Amino acid sequence: MTSETIIYPAKIVRTMDPSRPTATAVAVRDGLIRAVGSIAELSAYPNAVIDERYAELVIVPGFVEAHAHAGSGGMWEGQIYVGYFDRTDPDGNLWPGCTSTEAILDRLREAEAAMVDPLNPLRAWGMDNIYFQATSILLNELDTVSSTRPIQVNHANGHVTVVNSVALAKAGIDASTTTEGVGKYADGTLNGELRELAAMGLVQELFGEGLLALSPTSLRNFARDAVNQGVTTITDLGTMGLLSKEGRATYVDTVDEDFPVRLNVFQFGMGLGTGSLPEATAQTLATVKALGHEKLHFGNVKLMLDGSIQGFTARLLAPGYLGDQPNGMWNTTPEEFEAAFSAFHRHGLLIHVHCNGDEASELFLDTLESVLTKYPRPDHRHTMTHSQLTTQAQYRRAAALGACANIFSNHLWYWGDQHADKILGWDRASRMNATRSALSAGVPISLHCDTPVTELSPLKSMKHAMTRLTPTGRILGEYERLTVEEALHAVTLGAAYMLKMDGKIGSIEAGKHADLAILEQDPYTVAAQDVGTIRVIGTMLGGCHHEAQHAGQVRG
Repeated sequence: MTSETIIYPAKIVRTMDPSRPTATAVAVRDGLIRAVGSIAELSAYPNAVIDERYAELVIVPGFVEAHAHAGSGGMWEGQIYVGYFDRTDPDGNLWPGCTSTEAILDRLREAEAAMVDPLNPLRAWGMDNIYFQATSILLNELDTVSSTRPIQVNHANGHVTVVNSVALAKAGIDASTTTEGVGKYADGTLNGELRELAAMGLVQELFGEGLLALSPTSLRNFARDAVNQGVTTITDLGTMGLLSKEGRATYVDTVDEDFPVRLNVFQFGMGLGTGSLPEATAQTLATVKALGHEKLHFGNVKLMLDGSIQGFTARLLAPGYLGDQPNGMWNTTPEEFEAAFSAFHRHGLLIHVHCNGDEASELFLDTLESVLTKYPRPDHRHTMTHSQLTTQAQYRRAAALGACANIFSNHLWYWGDQHADKILGWDRASRMNATRSALSAGVPISLHCDTPVTELSPLKSMKHAMTRLTPTGRILGEYERLTVEEALHAVTLGAAYMLKMDGKIGSIEAGKHADLAILEQDPYTVAAQDVGTIRVIGTMLGGCHHEAQHAGQVRG
């Protein structure tokens, strides 16, 4: 007996299928797209009924976010948001930004006063000292919040953290500590700043699980945030949990038939050395692939080369930073990187590599070329993620090597003015996140948010790539702007392609999953600067409807 076919009329359907780019209705059967067309065309299918719930709305493919962190869903529980820009939590509540150091300290003091146990740690996230001209939040400032409890404030970029004197003392960090990245004031005393993985790891035990600790609650919050933003497939890029049965169980037990988003999980594959561990890890991850299902995908890997551009820890080629600051920090050696990359590549795994600076992009390309020469593999789709300063020549080389670029267009808004005025200078900042150059060179691209670094919102990522506006109203690289068609493709089919999922998601085509984003307005008919404000009504995932939450309450 033939299953029921449900026809969903809409104002317009943007399919991302070049053979039929627009339609006025979508037919769904058994969780799959049955057909796309007009009501008259689709009514010819057997057992067809019409559902008018989206008749006055716009349907686009469900958004695909190829660089995010599932632990961000738990950061709203027990941690304080102190970022510069307003943020919306998974319940749809608004947290106003802290636009001065005093506003940050006030929020920390308010949170500290509400804590019962004077010894429990206070943790906050989202800060970045580069927004403030004359003052910064360092050890001396945090010491004014509490002299009894450890305090940790993580920068928005996730590559720098600041702690108070109590935390330094409890972690055993003092003037004799030689770990790279332990910050000091001009007089040589410790300033509480810890930069990159090795230095940040010195306080990890003191503050419990890391900034992005995973739990069933954080996964469910992560999924709810995705629905609110029209996302139907999202990536947890860099978990530590896939190598143990217990770690995998958190995903397997939580991502069930009611989970409202597809989740693609990448293992963080760093710190394995050059011995036998990369090979053993690759073998385990190749086996773990089989534990996934249509909503849960395992077996991919994230590697990390450098740090953060606005944190001055990214690795830059000449001419370097605007103020001639020292070059950034490697989070791995080239030898360790190639050993890991080679092992994962040979076992058929998909590899996404954190490359912020152009020197990191160069090392990625050198390594990819070396590994492909030894171990040819067609259609690998290994990806530079962030790819913020990748040059024209590097994009041409990436195309020749079959690499993709997941580009961090949100940076143009969040740190664009700082990149132009303090970090890189106008010339280099104008070619950051060079989406047009990547496409012109033939490199497949997507756009990402890297939440919690920036807000999860593919529509805002589209807006930033289309306008390249900074908060002060400047256009940072007008010739790198995307069209609305290119931007929508990047957050749908483009992202699906670099996850190797484009055969099932990313466009509205017969036979694919019925994964849709439901919008109040058509991105093609509003001004580019307004695309990010389009209201998401909800999503459909495999034919199941999920309503977005927009509580609108002000917190913080």
